[in-house]
Amino acid sequence: MPIIRETIRAIFITLMLWLLTAIIYPLIILVVGQVFFFYQANGSIRAGQNGEPIGSALIGQVFTSERYFHSRPSTVRYSQGKKAKPTGISGASNLAASNPELLNRIVEQANQLRDENLQPIADIIYTSASGLDPHISLKAARQQLTRVASARGVKEDEILPLINKFTDGRFLGIFGEPGVNVLRLNYALDVQDFSRKLNQ
Repeated sequence: MPIIRETIRAIFITLMLWLLTAIIYPLIILVVGQVFFFYQANGSIRAGQNGEPIGSALIGQVFTSERYFHSRPSTVRYSQGKKAKPTGISGASNLAASNPELLNRIVEQANQLRDENLQPIADIIYTSASGLDPHISLKAARQQLTRVASARGVKEDEILPLINKFTDGRFLGIFGEPGVNVLRLNYALDVQDFSRKLNQ
């Protein structure tokens, strides 16, 4: 009967689509990711000198020491450490421009930067939309250069090549602005210090 035949055909097509989209396609993506893009597919996790993970190059972290370049401020905060559990999720504060709480936070951040003799520019005052941006602008990095060099007891010229090395260009060469990956830069500074101590 035509109805039974059409029903069987519909069930067959549904099963084939399910097999293709729920099993075959995800397996292909998994294999391609793990074989050709292992680092990116597993979260771009950066390991420290002892081999333990220190963070993801894709997610911003809080650096408070004078020896490190500071990231963009964020309304999202994650606990740090081996046993720490996440205390926030990706997202902005959703505060309106007219909200006094937003204004107070921006003024407080600007005053803190002035205390450090830094010009309060946009990407070290305002949070990113996701709250997890791992980059700062070249201008923000160069503003912090004197402080970091002084805290580490090195010349600024020794740090500048690292800033250039860990600057990611525009997406596809035309979208956005170049940005400095803060985690990768700060880790490279620690490696540089370690190498310097070994050679002394």
